[in-house]
Formats: sequence, C-alpha cells, structure tokens
Amino acid sequence: MTKTGGSGASGHEGGRSLKIRVKTGARRSMSSKLWLQRQLNDPYVAQAKREGYRSRAAYKLLEIDERYKLLKSGQKIIDLGAAPGGWSQVAAAKIGSAQGRGRIIGIDLLEIETLPGAEFTVMDFLDDDAPDRLVKMLDGQADGVMSDMAANATGHKKTDHLRIVGLAELAIDFARQVLAPGGFFVAKVLQGGTESTLLTNLKRDFATVRHVKPKASRAGSAELYVLATGFRGKADAPDEAV
Repeated sequence: MTKTGGSGASGHEGGRSLKIRVKTGARRSMSSKLWLQRQLNDPYVAQAKREGYRSRAAYKLLEIDERYKLLKSGQKIIDLGAAPGGWSQVAAAKIGSAQGRGRIIGIDLLEIETLPGAEFTVMDFLDDDAPDRLVKMLDGQADGVMSDMAANATGHKKTDHLRIVGLAELAIDFARQVLAPGGFFVAKVLQGGTESTLLTNLKRDFATVRHVKPKASRAGSAELYVLATGFRGKADAPDEAV
C-alpha cells in the first residue's frame, strides 16, 4: 500500500510533516477537537477520499484479505454493523456481486446509502429471528461473517475493552448460526487480556484462529482483529456442502 509523497493530501512538504491543528471552539469539546485533528492528519482518511472508499476502515479489510485470501468470487457474505459501508464496498468488489457473482448483505441499526453489489437492511443482529432471516435473504448459509462493530466508547479503558469483546462474542454466536462449513469470521476486538478467552472459544468451532493487527489501525491503538477460518459446522446439524 503506497502513500503519496509531495505536498497536498500526504501532509508532507520538503521532507517535513505539516500537521493540521484544530482550535478548541466554544462549542467543541477537547475530545471532539482531538478526533477531528486525527481525521485531518490521517493519511488513510485522505487516501480513502482519493480512491473512493466510504471509510478508512476499508484498508483494514483490504490488508487482512491480501494476507489471508478470505474473499473469493461468488461467495455469500454478511457484514454486521456495516455503516457507512466501507467493508461491504471492499467485499463486493472482491466477490464480484455487482456482476451477479455472490451476494453481500450488510446490516446496521442505521440506514446506509445504496452501493452497487451490496444489499443493505436495517436490522439488529441480536434479534432472535435475525439469523434465519439473513440465511433466507442469502438463499443459503454464509461463506463469511465480518464485523467492524465497536461499542460506543465510555472513556474508561477497562469498561470499553469488556464492551467490545462482549460485542465480538455476540457476533461469534450469530456467526455459528449462519456460517456454512469452511466459512470464516473476522471481528474487531481490543487488546487487554480477555480476548484470549474469546480465541479459546473460537478454536472449538474453527480450524484456525489468529489475531491480526492491520497497518491501517491507528498507531498506539489497542485495536486488533480476530480471524477464524475453516468453520467446522454446527454441532447440532449435519454438515452441509460449502
């Protein structure tokens, strides 16, 4: 992945980094100021705008897929917490859904702007009937479940860690109900200790489980992704053809 040099979007001129600083206005909190400053100085945000991606998060999935070859032509994919659609955008291009190969369904509590090759629906994946509804929408079980969801931050490190790991555990339970044998699961977690329990849990149902830290994750961030491949199939149901 290349970053453009020179002046302009890269924030460099004459070999010296030019950082944009944001003043704290009367109506802008310090946390809001720091978030805006990070956005304005983030090379992935600028690159996403240049290359037409809906979010900088697209580069995380691109990197994970480049390393582990998850997304293949004709697959059926579910994207949990899909807004604003960056991961669905990457997956749609990889599986060829805009050309009629495979399908991707993105769900979120928010409306998402339409995207060629992806189907978006407002749905809570925790609803009891959500797995059955999505399997029917896909006309079969999924080859992959992706989740870049993050619980709303409280600012308390330990609380935020427990919330995001808890969200990942719920996504795993969902994935077990919709994945076809051989399928994959990828979700955001945070470093902090309890993610090792989450990995142990996944190892019962997947052939390979690992942590992944994409370069596009912000420097200093505790963000990690858990990647599980080779789903063994639901224990209470006979194996189905992939």
